This record gives sequence, C-alpha cells and structure tokens, in this order.
Amino acid sequence: MALREFSAGGVVVRRMAGRWWVALVQPRRDPGQREVWALPKGLIDRGERAPETAVRESYEETGVHARLDRKLGDVRYVYSRRGGERVFKVVSFFLLRASGGKIGELPPGMEVEIARARWLPLADAPRILAYRGEREMAERALTILGDDPL
Repeated sequence: MALREFSAGGVVVRRMAGRWWVALVQPRRDPGQREVWALPKGLIDRGERAPETAVRESYEETGVHARLDRKLGDVRYVYSRRGGERVFKVVSFFLLRASGGKIGELPPGMEVEIARARWLPLADAPRILAYRGEREMAERALTILGDDPL
C-alpha cells in the first residue's frame, strides 16, 4: 500500500509593465543534477489548511508575501522514495496575488532548500516549468488572468 502525501503550492503573480509575472524557484539540487524551475510548494502542516500552506510556502521559498485569489486545481502523481517505498501525492495549487516582500529574500534557513527565486513572465511559465502538472497550473492562471487588468 502506498503512503499518501498532501502538499499545496502557489502560482504567485504580479502585474508589471503591462504583463503578468510569476514567482518561480530553483530548488537546490545535488551536484550534477540539472537545474529546474518550479512553483513554490510544500507539505501541509498538521492543523493547517491547503490555502494557508500555499501562502506560507510561497513566502518561505520566494520571499514574496501573497494573498489568496482562488484554487487552480490539484496535481496527482505517484513517486518512489529511496528504498522503493511508493508515495501517492496530491498537490493543491492556488492563484496568489503578490502583496509585498522582495523576491529572493528568503527567511533564514531556506537557502538549504532553494537555490534562487525570481520573477519570470507568466506567459513563459508553461515552457519554463519542469513539471507537467505545474505547467498546467500556469496555463490555468494565464486563462483566468487574461482579461484581468489588475
């Protein structure tokens, strides 16, 4: 029987120079592993709700404060841990609007997890993001924000 894990993450957006931008992260990797761009996300803590996790993890991994807009959807997949243990994972993603903070100014200790964070054009995210489910969430955000001037 597979273990179950529940995480939440954010598509953190802001409007700059007439375009939507998204906060992406490069998780720290072992030497020799390829660098990837990803959405900020993490495990849901005991007593925490998924939207709260998305806001917290987004801040911890990017340095950007954000407020909840709406749920974008869930990404489901199975992975194997070292030793062969299978894990069924559900990651709930939320559209978050940046409300302060500075990209890349991470809380102490997060440099162990995150190599860097930066703003990239949201329109480029479906091409840049490493994981299919996260690319789909970026596309959903683009569709939602397409007609939104703010």
